[in-house]
Amino acid sequence: MNDSGAQQIVPGISISASGQATVDPALANVLFDLAVKLEEPTSHPVDVQHVLAAVVLAVRNGDLAPSTKLSAEDMVLVEVLAPHVKTVFDEYDGKLGTDD
Repeated sequence: MNDSGAQQIVPGISISASGQATVDPALANVLFDLAVKLEEPTSHPVDVQHVLAAVVLAVRNGDLAPSTKLSAEDMVLVEVLAPHVKTVFDEYDGKLGTDD
């Protein structure tokens, strides 16, 4: 399904005008691995949704280039995302979306 109003955040991740994120299935393991790597520096129980939110915040804040290919082996990426993960927990209590 291709949403013509979607904005690419980074390769493999886009967000629709309504705020719905679409993630390429090939990134699922990368996001999971990044979540694991971000737990220690953030002191929070990070999951894939937190990483996704941090990526969006980092790009929108200009801390991460929209052309950045995500890799769990990229320690600079982990350093860039860590403060944004902390923001998700500090400002939103780690709660994302409306899944109940």
